[in-house]
Parts: sequence; structure tokens; C-alpha cells
Amino acid sequence: LALALALPSVALENGLARTPPMGWMSWERFRCNVDCQADPRNCISEQLFFEMADRLAEDGWRELGYEYINIDDCWSAKQRDAAGQLVPDPKRFPSGIKALADYVHARGLKLGIYGDLGIFTCGGYPGTMLEHVKQDAQTFAAWGVDMLKLDGCYSSAEEQAKGYPEMARALNATGRPIVYSCSWPAYQGGLPPKVNYTILAEICNLWRNYDDIQDSWDSVLSIIDWFFTNQDVLQPAAGPGHWNDPDMLIIGNFGLSYEQSRSQMALWTVMAAPLLMSADLRTISPGAKEILQNRLMIQINQDPLGIQGRRIVKEKSHIEVFLRPLSQAASALVFFSRRTDMPFRYTTSLAKLHFPEDAVYEVQDVYIGKIIGTLKTADNFSVIINPSGVVMWHLRPMTLLVQ
Repeated sequence: LALALALPSVALENGLARTPPMGWMSWERFRCNVDCQADPRNCISEQLFFEMADRLAEDGWRELGYEYINIDDCWSAKQRDAAGQLVPDPKRFPSGIKALADYVHARGLKLGIYGDLGIFTCGGYPGTMLEHVKQDAQTFAAWGVDMLKLDGCYSSAEEQAKGYPEMARALNATGRPIVYSCSWPAYQGGLPPKVNYTILAEICNLWRNYDDIQDSWDSVLSIIDWFFTNQDVLQPAAGPGHWNDPDMLIIGNFGLSYEQSRSQMALWTVMAAPLLMSADLRTISPGAKEILQNRLMIQINQDPLGIQGRRIVKEKSHIEVFLRPLSQAASALVFFSRRTDMPFRYTTSLAKLHFPEDAVYEVQDVYIGKIIGTLKTADNFSVIINPSGVVMWHLRPMTLLVQ
């Protein structure tokens, strides 16, 4: 980290990711499936990305802001070419990455790619050693890539402290706007003193802080626990152009119930998290699609102030309350139940949640979409929250009450 401290001039002033990036990513759902003979429909190939780009463009995702199609690990050939350049696997990506980028751009979308700052990627493909940083940045730019996720497998803390800032400079030097997603903090435990979030925000547009998400509710809960237990460190680090990334949305896969899917969407939104789906958009259920395409939810996630929300209440009854301040003095409130028995009636007031005295708010239920009434700060109210579910509100201040 001493190396990074000596680099005050690396500020990532690329003007990108002013709101959390939104899109689709291959990893959680399709992993490193490279057997295109046995499983042509689900293997990591250009065909998969062509088809997902079509879905984003044609099924209403793009208009809502889901614009990135992100290739994760296992896209490249097992060796660099004679010039030392990364090349896509010729069997699985016969048209090349530039052609894929052109296809994606023609649909009004953007292409993301994956690299790893080490000898190998996590999946065992060629990594980006320090001597390849500039070359790989130029390769990605020449291909028309719009986002780079740089992982950290097979690299040392020293190599990471040198390589992550170096890639930021190399990407900026290409002249192409490329959103930069770093896995650096996740490899250093995610917390100070090993991680300096002030420096990180000058180097990366978003960063993975913690473990990879798996297709299970336990995994989602472990991420929620870690992020909100450490919110005093993490929350101030986020803002326009630099975001904490709790990892992909697994809504529409196999591991989450309907209630749990609604909870992941609401809590990622309150966290000002990137909304990167990793489900099969060709077969996604109407219920999952409805959660992911909730307009008010996305509007809250993309709020221009870019303030990450916090957990403000943790009750003995296993009910938790989260608050995210929004522009124009609005707020998002999430009431979350960790209970596993039955719907729970939770009673509180905005005063107890530290809202300003003598104010009146218009309350809109984010999932129902309806305005459910107005509330004075002092009024008691109750919400009924399903097990492992949420109730989410959007609060808009009306006129202040005259004393």
C-alpha cells in the first residue's frame, strides 16, 4: 500500500459511473462452462453474449438503464499470441471481441470484459502481469470495450498495490471511456488498515469488497451482514463515480424465493449497489422480471446524489430498518424481516426513525407502486413484513407543518 500512497496523481477522473452501473454479467449463472459441444446453449461463447444483448435490447431492460453486457472469466485462449496479446478462444469467439462489441453497440448497449491482475485468471486463463498492463488496456480499448473488471487471483498484495493504480492510468491513457471495476479490496479483507477507501475511490469506479455471491439466501445474508456491520467504513466511500459492489443480483436463478428476491433487490438498491444481473434472460420468470424491472426501485438506485444507505434499526424481533437519503429531501425506507415463522406486524413512527419533527411525507409503496397516504413524523404506523421479505417505501416531503 505504500506504493499506492506515493501516487496522489492517479485520481480516476474519467467522468464515468456517476450512478451505479446496471447491466448483465455472465459469472454467477454461467460460471466457467466452456463445453460448447455438450452444452452449446449455456457455454461461455459469443453466441451467449449475442443472445443476452438481444434480450437486453428487446425485452425492456435497456430503456430502464440495464446497458452493460459483461463477459466474465474464461473467454480467452489458454495462451497469449506471438505478440503477447490476449486473444479470445477461437472456437468459442470465432468473430472476435471487436465484432461482439460492435454487435452490442449497435443495440445501444455497452460491453464489459474480465481480466485478472496475476499470472492466471481465477479460472486458469492468462492473467495480466504488471508488464502486460498497458498492452492489455490498449487491446481492450481497440476492441471497443466499455468496462473492465480486474480480478486479483494469483497475485500478491504488492503486485495489487502497484497494478491496480497502474491499470487506472493505462485505461485513462487509451482515451476510450472504460468503467473500471476492481477486486482489490476483496483480496485484502475489505477493511482498513489494509484497504484505504480514499485512495481506492481515486483509482476505481467500483470495487468488490467481499466474497463472491452464490445462488443461495445464506450467501445474500452473509453479504448483507458484512456490508451493514461495516457500514461506518463503507458508506462514506461510495458516491458518484465510485461505488461499493456487493456483487451480482441472483434474482431469476434457483436459490431465492420470491420474497428473498424482493429483499435482495431492495437492499442492493438501498446500498447504491451496481445492478448487475446474472440470470438467464432468455427464460427468466415473469415474477423475477417484474422485480428487476421495477421503475421506482431503479429510480431510487440511480438517485443522482449517490448516497449509500445505512441500517438504522436492528430489533430483537429480527426486524431491521434501512434508510437511504435521496435527492429533493426524499428517502427510501426498507423494513426487512429475518424471521422464518410468519408475517410480522412492525409498529414504529418516522420520529423514532429520526426524521425531522413536524414534517409530512407522501408515502409510496415501491413494490405495489401506489401512493398509500401521507404521514406526519409523529404518527405511529404499522407494516406487515413477510418472512425473509421486505416492505419498501419511497417518502417525499410535503410542506412543513406550520407550528
